[in-house]
Amino acid sequence: MCGRFVSTTGPQDLATLFGASRWDPDETLAPSWNVAPTDPVWAVMERLDRESGELARRLRPLRWGLVPSWAKDPGVGARMINARAETVHEKPAFRKAFATRRCLLPADGYYEWVAIPAADGRKAYKQPYFIAPADGTLIAMAGLYEFWRDPTRPDDDPLAWLTTTTVITTQARDDAGRIHDRMPLAIAADDFDAWLDPDHTDPAQLRPLLHTPADGHLAIRPVSTAVNSVRNNGPELLAEAPDAPPLA
Repeated sequence: MCGRFVSTTGPQDLATLFGASRWDPDETLAPSWNVAPTDPVWAVMERLDRESGELARRLRPLRWGLVPSWAKDPGVGARMINARAETVHEKPAFRKAFATRRCLLPADGYYEWVAIPAADGRKAYKQPYFIAPADGTLIAMAGLYEFWRDPTRPDDDPLAWLTTTTVITTQARDDAGRIHDRMPLAIAADDFDAWLDPDHTDPAQLRPLLHTPADGHLAIRPVSTAVNSVRNNGPELLAEAPDAPPLA
């Protein structure tokens, strides 16, 4: 799974990198070295412009943890931070979004954990690892988004609509598989247009666009267990942990 990731690139740079022509300067997110479920995250999507009727690529913050339109309350989103690539086209919570509401979720990299058993008087703990493209580029994680209407709020309430997102994952490959059996999927730059196009709805044509991040050329390093708490957030979380046990 992908349960935490790093996102430190600002919106202006993201808009340039992903060709987004629309973003609201009033919508800002602070850089985060410990993005957690239910946090707001940057997403790139294509939607029809209400005024011109033209398709426009947008950058906007969404809440991480997809809430299906038919959900009774938004609490289900905390359990839907990931969608499995193997079944995303058929699961009721994701199939409509996979067909028409796909997005890109930029990330510097992501975290996974290895359970370390108790030994030599030390308690058992979970050792975090940071996984990122070896060349330092961003991962354009494959995502879906959905709209949920809060029935308790009036139509003119700006909080009446909640827009949420999920990360598509697959079986982990290369060294990442030694840490966790799942990993996020990515979209190559050449496939951005096809992936984001809401008129591109055939699952058989969409699934081949899903790729292993950085073509599997990923750098992996152990980092501080401070990452384990969502209260900690800063660049120091990415410092290598020299006393971490070697991967099996």
